[in-house]
Amino acid sequence: MIQRLYPLTFEPLLKEIIWGGQDIRPFKGLEPNEQKIGESWEISHVDDNYSVVAQGELRGENLDTLFHQYGARLVGESVLKRFPERFPLLIKFIDAQDNLSIQVHPDDTLGMARHNSFGKTEMWYVVKASPEAKLYSGFSKQSSPEDYVQRIAEGTIMDVMQEYQVEAGNVFFLPAGRVHAIGAGCFVAEIQQTSNITYRIYDYDRRDAQGNTRELHTELAKDAIDYTLHDSYRTDYTPIKNEPTHLVKCQYFETNLLDLDSPMSRDWSALDSFVIYIVMEGKLSLTDDAGHTLELKQGQSVLLPAEAKGVTLRPEGSCKLMETYIPEA
Repeated sequence: MIQRLYPLTFEPLLKEIIWGGQDIRPFKGLEPNEQKIGESWEISHVDDNYSVVAQGELRGENLDTLFHQYGARLVGESVLKRFPERFPLLIKFIDAQDNLSIQVHPDDTLGMARHNSFGKTEMWYVVKASPEAKLYSGFSKQSSPEDYVQRIAEGTIMDVMQEYQVEAGNVFFLPAGRVHAIGAGCFVAEIQQTSNITYRIYDYDRRDAQGNTRELHTELAKDAIDYTLHDSYRTDYTPIKNEPTHLVKCQYFETNLLDLDSPMSRDWSALDSFVIYIVMEGKLSLTDDAGHTLELKQGQSVLLPAEAKGVTLRPEGSCKLMETYIPEA
């Protein structure tokens, strides 16, 4: 056991998926190849998908080992009380060359009852997008369980999905229960609860090479969907250079955008949580209050342990990154 935890980076878990593109590897500075990489899991405590430390004295250790060995030193006392068995966040980059299925995630109550798992509340930050890129979030018309089931049977669910044209910098908050889908041409950074539970609602009637359609979870989804209608499902914000710009706060995570071209210091002495930084653009150095320094670049994510009480970020030119942590309950 080491005396003082340092900022941790992890080996990416690259997921080859049929709808994936070829932008994740070059975005992360990795050698391109022909694989369709749909997701890069940056920090994960999902079973059978534990992130492995990439540098320093703890190199080769996985997040499960760190979580159980260091506990509150890693995540914070209050976080450990709320989430005693599992690191609570999963960080991803997603590259969609084709449309993802329309889907929904259960909340904690349903997730635990059905799958012994957290539910999944998440958020997207659009890193880049093709000119025609779009995504879906929420209903455009008032729906109900009965209306939903009928539309699935008739194949008309897309008629009531709220569609958004997107561009870099757009943010969408997706509480558990909100129907959604990432569309072709979207490259997003995703922050979510540690959960891999997804109910597939509609898959555009696509068939595989054997002519089979993908399994849908119509009945499971019916009880998981939040049918509340909102005027807008996009998160609006005004970025401020060299100041933390608030994006999202919920019980599971709080997230800010940092758009930097000069150094910034962050005081975390009053925060009882780890902090994660996700670099979407540019390069920077990160130094914690114990003097540990890391050089970071686009496509990397770093976990600042809870026992760190502050950090200084020094951009090389300009950079954009998100910071996220667990707020007080």
